[in-house]
Amino acid sequence: MLHSGIARVTKPTAPSAPHRVSGTNEDRPGLFDLSRTIDQKTATPLPASTPSSAKATKSTQNLFNSGGPEGHRERLRARFRDGGADALPDYEMLEMILFRVFPRGDTKPLAKALLNEFRSFAEVLNASPARLKDVKGVGDRVVDELKLIRATATRLIRAEAVGREAFSNWHAVLDYCKVAQAYDDKERFRILFLDKRNQLIADEVQQTGTVDHTPVYVREVVKRSLELSATAIVLVHNHPSGDPSPSRADIDMTKTIIEAARPLGITVHDHIIVGRNGYVSLKAQRLM
Repeated sequence: MLHSGIARVTKPTAPSAPHRVSGTNEDRPGLFDLSRTIDQKTATPLPASTPSSAKATKSTQNLFNSGGPEGHRERLRARFRDGGADALPDYEMLEMILFRVFPRGDTKPLAKALLNEFRSFAEVLNASPARLKDVKGVGDRVVDELKLIRATATRLIRAEAVGREAFSNWHAVLDYCKVAQAYDDKERFRILFLDKRNQLIADEVQQTGTVDHTPVYVREVVKRSLELSATAIVLVHNHPSGDPSPSRADIDMTKTIIEAARPLGITVHDHIIVGRNGYVSLKAQRLM
């Protein structure tokens, strides 16, 4: 564990029967002898028992800390306060996140190790707990902290898409879909249920599949839409491979849902496929 950064040097043992030189402090009682409180090698004041010496020691510790881990942390915080996230590279953002897990010490090596392993800030936050723990130094508390940051970001972006007309802020809807599941390691089929004003009624994951397939039951999609009195839906699913390009099965399934929902007054606005490399709108591609 790191301490203040001051080396405590033991005061040299005085030689026996010292030679007394006329005119020195030892011959002048009451005069302060500086040599008794200064380490001759480093000229660093040694701890003393008097209150004034304790204050001097604390001041010296603060001076040395300004160049140690605590000083580094305060400089990072100051840069973040002054310039926001743009003032810090990814590894320093991770350092600051890890401050809460490690109250003392240098978090830079672990932050850089995480980025070396997962290549990007987003990949670190979205990595599975098991993969995160493969990195030396990562335990449950680090995983919890990273997942809390991810959940906070998802909730913030979701708030931009909820409670307002979906198509007046379509980019927020797309961003939310990407953040919510672009990095999932399994395919998930999600539905955004909308009312007649295109406001979000519910956001639900209907099915969870494997790494390359998700079963979709058209009857369940329509049934749930009617239960929520939704007049429109947006279909969303992810491709864990990272490539959001639609497959033939994706296109056919979308058309089947459209045909089943239309007679019941339910409109399928779009089918969005997301992946690490971006997203594809089937409507924009004229595939539905």
